[in-house]
Amino acid sequence: MPPAKKRPRAYDHLRTRTAVLAQYAHVRDAVAALTPQQLAAPTRLGDWTVRDLVAHIALGLGSVSRDLALPEPPGPKPATTLLEWPPAVAAVVRDPEAPAPAADHPDLLALYGEVEAAFLADVPASGTGDRLLPTRVGSMRLTDYLVTRTVELVVHTDDLNEALGLEIPYDRQALAACTRLLADTLADRAPGGSVEVRVPPFAVVQCIGGPKHTRGTPPNVVETFPLTWIRLATGRTEWARALEEAEVSASGERADLAALLPLLR
Repeated sequence: MPPAKKRPRAYDHLRTRTAVLAQYAHVRDAVAALTPQQLAAPTRLGDWTVRDLVAHIALGLGSVSRDLALPEPPGPKPATTLLEWPPAVAAVVRDPEAPAPAADHPDLLALYGEVEAAFLADVPASGTGDRLLPTRVGSMRLTDYLVTRTVELVVHTDDLNEALGLEIPYDRQALAACTRLLADTLADRAPGGSVEVRVPPFAVVQCIGGPKHTRGTPPNVVETFPLTWIRLATGRTEWARALEEAEVSASGERADLAALLPLLR
């Protein structure tokens, strides 16, 4: 009998909304100070420049208002749950012939202001977040989709920091939501209780089938920091490299996640 999957984690709608806005504001403030030379710099995202990445971040949040403007999908349940979002997005391949994100948005600060204003108008600081959105990977609950925006914002904030040597801060709640979703995705993809993955202070999950740990020190433990976990889960760094550079500790014969990573690119 396969291991039973745990009940999905619940996220507070208003807290998630606040986290999304806070992280977006951190990026917006950093973008306002970027020079033309910085905007033209390369990133680790293929042929995208910093300008392309900056535009993509704004458009990612803008997808909330865009989807809310469409008719609500039929049915009481979403087609795509939160834990189904990472593999669904990983399966969507970027069209190499598509124009760069910044091509149609020369005024980045105006774009950031428009997206923020629309978000504030379309996602009020009230409600339950149960409305269904027709996203590109299937209908999703608004609250769940906002959690995915924390992933987009945190991951791409890290991309910006890496590209330019900046220190754009991470909102604690946005970082927590991103870390937890990616940790839960691992547990969902490889259900079991033989390995405990710790990402303090935000997440602890058990995964991989085998002898289940019940008390005392687990025989198979993986522990790392939130940003390292996010980089591993999104393919920004490799398992072997993280081990070699002591960014992750892994004890026990089953504590090898190399075959399961990345979870999202």
